[in-house]
Amino acid sequence: MAKLYFYYAAMNAGKSTTLLQADFNYRERGMETMLWTAAVDDRLGVGAIGSRIALSAAAHTFDESSDLFVAISNELRKRKLDCILIDEAQFLSQPHVLQLCEVADQLNIPVLCYGLRTDFQAKLFPGSAALLALADTLVELKAVCECGRKATMNLRVDEEGHAIVRGQQTEIGGNDRYIALCRKHFFERLNESRARQLSLGLPRSQ
Repeated sequence: MAKLYFYYAAMNAGKSTTLLQADFNYRERGMETMLWTAAVDDRLGVGAIGSRIALSAAAHTFDESSDLFVAISNELRKRKLDCILIDEAQFLSQPHVLQLCEVADQLNIPVLCYGLRTDFQAKLFPGSAALLALADTLVELKAVCECGRKATMNLRVDEEGHAIVRGQQTEIGGNDRYIALCRKHFFERLNESRARQLSLGLPRSQ
């Protein structure tokens, strides 16, 4: 029976690289895959998955209006599908995740999702929360904090490297906007930023 997998980690853990390697492994064995990524992440152009080590691949895109079960079922009428791979899975909605459950359970196609667990305020993304609740298999990929410990948190920073403590949950960016840290150093940086704002008399809007 096919399963729904959730591979999660902080920023810079190699999630996209791992996805692209899995895709290569399937295709090397003559198997057919279908890749998806979030339409909101257009850093490489719409419909592209890229990694920090310069690997990339074309992909279908999903947004709030997408019905992944219908789209994958339609693709299945054209060709065999052995695996579905989804990047930026934190941007899935709960209905998307339920649709992916149907893909695994009804179409018997494995679904491999890769994404962040929490945002820059240490809150679960909706897609990640649904995957943590519904996925058959959860796999944590390791990122490394600047102290050498495992990084589990995603710190959003401004142009000067100061932690941002408020804002929209979704803000696309790479190393210029986010730093992967262990829990201890994540909260230390947030507290430093709050103290700096108070000392400068700045509104706590960041």
